[in-house]
Amino acid sequence: MAAKRDYYEVLGVSRSATEEEVRRAFRRKAMEHHPDRNKSEQAGERFREINEAYQVLSDAERRRRYDRFGHAGAESAADGGRGADDFSDLFGGIGDIFESFFGGGRSRAQPGRDLRTTLSLSFEEAVFGARKEIGARRVRLCGLCDGSGSEPGRPPARCANCGGSGRVRRVQRSVFGQFVQEAGCNVCAGMGEVISTPCSRCKGTRKERAHDAIEVNVPPGSLSLGGQGDAGDYGAPPGDLYVLLRVAPHPHFEREGNDILFDLPLTFPQAALGDAVDAPTLDGSVKVKVPPGTQPGAEFRFRGLGVPRLRGGGRGDYVARATIETPQKLSKEQRRLMEQLRDSFGANGNGAGRFGGKR
Repeated sequence: MAAKRDYYEVLGVSRSATEEEVRRAFRRKAMEHHPDRNKSEQAGERFREINEAYQVLSDAERRRRYDRFGHAGAESAADGGRGADDFSDLFGGIGDIFESFFGGGRSRAQPGRDLRTTLSLSFEEAVFGARKEIGARRVRLCGLCDGSGSEPGRPPARCANCGGSGRVRRVQRSVFGQFVQEAGCNVCAGMGEVISTPCSRCKGTRKERAHDAIEVNVPPGSLSLGGQGDAGDYGAPPGDLYVLLRVAPHPHFEREGNDILFDLPLTFPQAALGDAVDAPTLDGSVKVKVPPGTQPGAEFRFRGLGVPRLRGGGRGDYVARATIETPQKLSKEQRRLMEQLRDSFGANGNGAGRFGGKR
C-alpha cells in the first residue's frame, strides 16, 4: 500500500498557512480535480485525497495532532468527527453546490405510487384461474380535462419563461467561478405550458381520486397489474397495483406447490385385502386401485391433475394418501367378526413375532 502524502503537500500550502489559506487552497484543488470536471483516471482518488487533507487541516485539534504525530495522530483524533468524505458543512454544503453545478435541478415528474389490495378466491379459482372484478381506490388523471389541468375549451398557454421548451439556462457565480446550468423551468414545472383557466373539477392539479372497478384475469399465484396504481405527476408513468390473493381452504383438498393432496379413507378390510375405490379430484373422480396390505400414508399419484404451472409446462399431480379409518361403533355381528380376526393373529397380535415375542 502506498504511503499517504503529506497533507500540506496535497493542498499545496505551507505548514504555517492560515485557516483561510487552507480553505482557499482546498476550493482551488477540489475544483481542479472534481470527477465531474476532471475525466482523468486519477481524478477520483485525488479528489478524495484533497478532501481528506482538508478535513484534517481545517480542524484545529486534528491539525495540531497531525503536526505532532503525523497521520496516526490525525486518525486518532477523528473519532466522533467528520468522516473523510463528509464535507457537507463547508460554505453552506459543497455537496449541494457540486450537485447544482454538474447535476442540474430535480424534476417534479414523479412516478405514481404503487398500490396493494387483497382478492379472495375459492380453492378452484386459485387452481384454474378466474375472471374477477377488483375495486381499487386510486388517483387517476382528471376525467374532465384528461389530465391537462385546464378547463375544457381553454387550453394551456405556452410558457413565456422557457418558450415552451420546459428547460431554462441559468448563470451562477460562486467561489469556483461562473457556471451555466440547464434545469427544468420552475414556472411550468418542465411542461412547457402554463394553465390560465384551471379545470373546475381538479382545480388544475390534473388528477382526481376515484374508486374504479378493474376486471382482471387471475392466474394461479399472485398478481401484478402494471400501470394500474396512482397516476404520476407531470407526465410521469403511473404506479402498479399489486394484488394479494387470499385463497379459501377446501374441505377435502390441500395444495402443496403444484400438487393437490387428498386423504383417501380406507377401511381396514380394504387396506388388508385390496380394493378399487373412487376418489374425487377437481376434474371429476378417478379410480384408485388399492393393493392388498396397503399401509397408512401410502400415496397414489395421478399425473397432470394438479395445479397448472405458471408460464405453461402442464400441471402438477393429484396425490391420494391412504388413511385407515377405525370404526367407532360396531354392530354385534361386526364385533364378533373382529374378535375372530383378532384371535386368529394370536394373543400378542400379528407383529409380535417380528420383535422376539412368542406367538
